[in-house]
Amino acid sequence: MLYKSVIIGLGQIGMGYDLALNLEEAVYSHARAFSLHPSFDLIGAVDPIRMKRDLFTKNYSQPAYLNIASLLQVHKPNVLVIASPTDNHNLALQEILVHLKPKAILCEKPLSYNLEQAREMVNLCERAGIKLFVNYMRRADPGVIEIKKRIESGQIALPIKGVVWYSKGFIHNGSHFFNLLEFWLGSFVKAKILNPGRLWNEKDPEPDVEVEFEKGKVVFMVVWEESYSYYTIELLSPSGRLSYEQEGGSIAWQSIQEDLKFSGYKILQTKPELIKNDMNRYQLNVLNQLVNALESKAHTLSTGKESLETLEAMYSIINKREL
Repeated sequence: MLYKSVIIGLGQIGMGYDLALNLEEAVYSHARAFSLHPSFDLIGAVDPIRMKRDLFTKNYSQPAYLNIASLLQVHKPNVLVIASPTDNHNLALQEILVHLKPKAILCEKPLSYNLEQAREMVNLCERAGIKLFVNYMRRADPGVIEIKKRIESGQIALPIKGVVWYSKGFIHNGSHFFNLLEFWLGSFVKAKILNPGRLWNEKDPEPDVEVEFEKGKVVFMVVWEESYSYYTIELLSPSGRLSYEQEGGSIAWQSIQEDLKFSGYKILQTKPELIKNDMNRYQLNVLNQLVNALESKAHTLSTGKESLETLEAMYSIINKREL
């Protein structure tokens, strides 16, 4: 089946990230991914800025509209992407539902900065029979899926301890890695604030926090986005060490070997095993999983309900920070 699709919001993730890059280099944006994937027909977009609408039409040969109502008076898509600013996600969803009940909505992360609005979004889609997913794109990466398999098989043994370095807000960017760790390590159990930190952009807290999941404990540590971006995960297991570097562009596993210098000791392998990833095409990988979801097959996307659970866990941590 060919799914007619539209994009609401033509910012960086909507269109901009890969606009100046060759097709062979990267598929980072929704526009490029939907234009390339054989199961989707990109038929239009929405953005309030005329320059972005013109760029979309020039590059993708499809119309772009000033607002959602204008687009939906002309088109009846099966799949919509909400890539507008986070504060507008709930309003965008409500406007869509006035005109249409699509098969699926793929929303940018987080669902909302307002927990009640996020709950409302999930409830609205459930009542309308719409499949809601949130674009935590790392869950669609083959390397991430391979790590999950190794944890479940015991090759990466329990218990697990780890460290995440993040920046640009606990909710805005930290949620990428919180959701990813829920995918690998199971549900959130509890947390302990180590340092309350500051507010990013006067809105999004940046605490240092120890988080316990079902299968392990991970410390989230913030770095200074104004100095440089840095996003990594290190997980230690009784069976070895996992390194998730370059925002997922480099994944390495070190199992255990005998120490050849000191008898009776064991060390990590000096030459790590590189786990194949496909982060240069992360948004195309999301659409591969979205097709599975639309066809009621197994998939690894974060559902609206799972993404809400991520937010609820993270806001429970933020509330502790404010006590």
